[in-house]
Amino acid sequence: LFQWCDERFDFQATFLQCLAKHVPNIYSAEMDPLVEKQEEMVQAAILYPLECYLFGEDPDIFLEKLQQSGTSQLCGKVFKGGETTYSCRDCAVDPTCVLCIDCFQNSIHKNHRYKMHSSTGGGFCDCGDTEAWKAGPLCTKHEPGASSSPKENSECQLNEEIMEHSRRVFPSVIKYIVDMLIWEEEKELPVELTIREKVDSYYCVLFNDEHHSYDHVIYSLQRALGCELGEAQLHTTAIDKEGRRAVKAGHYASCQEAKEEIKRHSENVSQRPLHVEVLHADVMAHQKFALRLGSWLNKLMSYSSDFRQIFCQICLKEEAGSEKPCFISKLMLWDARLHKGARKVLHELIFSSFFMEMEYKKHFAVEFVKYYKALQKEYISDDHDRVLSVTALSVQMFTVPTLARHLIEEQNVITTITETLLEVLPEYLDKNDKFNFQGYSQDKLNRVYAVIYDLRYVLVSKPTVWTDRLRERFLEGFVSFLRILTCMQGMEEIKRQIGQHIEVDPDWEAAIAIQMQLKNILLMFQEWCACDEELLLRSYRECHKAVMRCSTNGRSREKTVFHLCGHTLESRPYRVSADPVSIHLPLSRTLAGLHVRLSKTGAISRLHEFVSPEEFQVELLVEYPLRCLVLVAQVAAEMWRRNGLSLISQVFYYQDVKCREEMYDKDIIMLQIGASLMDPNQFLLLILQRYELADAFKKIKPTKDQDLIKQYNVLIEEMLQILIYVVGERYLPGISNVTKEDVIMREIIHLLCIEPMAHSAITKSLPENENNETGLENVIDKVATFKKPGVSGHGVYELKDECLKEFNMFFYHYTKTQHSKAEHTQKKRRKQENRDEALPPPPPPDFSPAFSNVVRILNCDVMMHILRTLLQRAVELETHLWTEAMIQMVLHLLSLGLIEEKQQLLKSPEEEVTFDFYHKATRMGSSALNAVNVLMLLEKLKRVPQLEAQKDTVNWILQMFDMVKRLREKSSLAPVGATSGSEATKGDEV
Repeated sequence: LFQWCDERFDFQATFLQCLAKHVPNIYSAEMDPLVEKQEEMVQAAILYPLECYLFGEDPDIFLEKLQQSGTSQLCGKVFKGGETTYSCRDCAVDPTCVLCIDCFQNSIHKNHRYKMHSSTGGGFCDCGDTEAWKAGPLCTKHEPGASSSPKENSECQLNEEIMEHSRRVFPSVIKYIVDMLIWEEEKELPVELTIREKVDSYYCVLFNDEHHSYDHVIYSLQRALGCELGEAQLHTTAIDKEGRRAVKAGHYASCQEAKEEIKRHSENVSQRPLHVEVLHADVMAHQKFALRLGSWLNKLMSYSSDFRQIFCQICLKEEAGSEKPCFISKLMLWDARLHKGARKVLHELIFSSFFMEMEYKKHFAVEFVKYYKALQKEYISDDHDRVLSVTALSVQMFTVPTLARHLIEEQNVITTITETLLEVLPEYLDKNDKFNFQGYSQDKLNRVYAVIYDLRYVLVSKPTVWTDRLRERFLEGFVSFLRILTCMQGMEEIKRQIGQHIEVDPDWEAAIAIQMQLKNILLMFQEWCACDEELLLRSYRECHKAVMRCSTNGRSREKTVFHLCGHTLESRPYRVSADPVSIHLPLSRTLAGLHVRLSKTGAISRLHEFVSPEEFQVELLVEYPLRCLVLVAQVAAEMWRRNGLSLISQVFYYQDVKCREEMYDKDIIMLQIGASLMDPNQFLLLILQRYELADAFKKIKPTKDQDLIKQYNVLIEEMLQILIYVVGERYLPGISNVTKEDVIMREIIHLLCIEPMAHSAITKSLPENENNETGLENVIDKVATFKKPGVSGHGVYELKDECLKEFNMFFYHYTKTQHSKAEHTQKKRRKQENRDEALPPPPPPDFSPAFSNVVRILNCDVMMHILRTLLQRAVELETHLWTEAMIQMVLHLLSLGLIEEKQQLLKSPEEEVTFDFYHKATRMGSSALNAVNVLMLLEKLKRVPQLEAQKDTVNWILQMFDMVKRLREKSSLAPVGATSGSEATKGDEV
């Protein structure tokens, strides 16, 4: 102590001499340590003198004074595994913002909507962090003035002498900890710690891994060491808890022999041997004491901000002129090689220092991102759980909005993360640079998801202010992300099996799982792009380029010509039933998402400045999503049944609530984009051709084979359904002028039209956003009433009567079962009310200007030909190429056309309305003597016995024809208004 106090002495040298003298003696009995005795000796010989020098007075008295002088505003409690954490659904900026039980009980959030979680360990209480909470960032314990001290929460400023001593002590302590934790020599110590003659005293040390079970380790120890079961169990428990344990002490040769025996026996029961090392007793002692010093520093930093700042400064200091990483980076880079106990101490040090000081948290984050790729690669090849990896700390930095913004601008973190993703998956790229996850490792993919989570964390809060630098760096990151999507676009293509059933079902889970992981990230990228007009247009251009690059294949084939109803389509031959097709099109779908946002913000008026009309090539954009929808139709028609269950599973997820927002829904949008920009007849010809139904709408019947007829029927039904969706599905901000709340309300209305449902059932059926919220609570009371549970069962929500008019039988998120059930429920309800059973579509909201041309497909020649042909087949009853479901869809399309024309006529003068559905439907199909129009066919349809159930709908449509006719004629305005009112009550609200 006297030497330490003497300024003439080199503190580091005397400190190390002290350790060299005492540490090996204190920790000499590693096999059977007397922990309390060791702690007493450490305190007496090293820590007490050190603290006396550091504080200049009795340590207990000094620390007591320090504790009473104020506490930090940040709670900073580090959670243990299994500990309960609380997140406020109303106030948390994102779901990762959590409180410990004490802070929660003393906060305003206990009266809000909150979620409880069981911590996996290693998290951090966010009480006091103003960026984590929209309201109530501080509990009563951490509010200024909560402590009884006169200085009110300003942590005690240490005097200059203590600061000076700290600047002498901390570097030596930290260097010693770092040196010993990353020490690789098993037999030797650093020269400055070697003061006595080396003795032949070693330990055989067994390390923890996640490949061997408890039983494997116990078996290996019993066989190798000949120990009792109880002793082997003790060793195994200690290894699992601390990460390593000395299982034998003795001379080098005997320990080496034990090591080989343990490895040999463990290899017998597992694919790889256990990790065993032979360490000199002194090396083991110093490594153990380094961890004890880490805990000592940890305790010290909890008392004072000054201690924390000095610690952070030393850890971040780089040697002048050296390329070597600073102390904290060295430890991070070594993290994957440290045993469990050492990792815990390291992570606790980071939490108690860097994460308690915002300025230094920023510096730490910069170091973390600097070595991000190396750290993630180490983690992916490591076998320890994520919670034990330094990479798990990313959530503490990336979710802080100001810090995330800084890392994007200054460290290009989005690009770093996306590049890391590509760099850790090279073995899954095929010769075309597309991902193919056949024979994948689930463990490796689970680790790769950690990188995807980091991307999500960085994007979790959108910027409110955009600087030029942020714009450039974000765009750079987005382009880098498009490279990942390029590797996914068209991945794992499949080809229809003909003749023989597929022998082995291909792996499909990995590709779908990655799609699920990326779903919210895709949405978040689109939302970020939409924050700024210039950025949105530039992002769109980059995404369009990427889609075009992926769409060039198949250009070699010569174009073929398809004629129908006097219209011609030139296109390259492609058949989903014969050529390769993929369900994975994230690039096309991202472009669809950006297009909708261009429409919503109005920036679409400038699109031509960024993508010229010649470059746009809308037919090519529509092509791949259309193929995907055709694949779904062909699977429904059982054309792919020889391809096994893997395809059925993929189609299920494609339309399931977990994936549909970024798969199925976006494909429908891309078709709507096509319909808004292409000639309507050409658009429908392309659809007929891709659905392989070109022959089905010609005069000559394509086949007499019953199986083929059944196949054709399903394909026609599927195609009609998609046409209904393209024209009728407008509930999306950007497609029409609706809000997100409107969209959620419509989803809930259609779920409750099937049957009353419990809260949990509705929640499961709604997509979650990036904060794991569905938005259900905000709107449920507007559309439903809660019916309390009876004696048994649970409470359910029932749809309010005034919302029943919103029911659309062909709602695009219904499964086939839900569609039938909803139709049955609604018809039954109308019957009970003594009303007709017509279920016409509710009037859809108007398309936004960018999509207004979509309605033209309703009244174009090819559509009229399709509708007429199907009605004619039903009326003639001589052909098999129609079904009741088909006619129901034809009637739905007719209803949509009439509603559209009626709405336009009510809004504008008759001469301005160019949408002439009524005119086209009442015009003769041809000049032949037996020619008929749609109106005549509907009259005949009422007399078809097989279509008795559709009679009410036909009547409703005939009334609508009459109403539109009168609006067109404008005979007298007043009666028209009166008529439309009475008609609406006779059928349903039109």
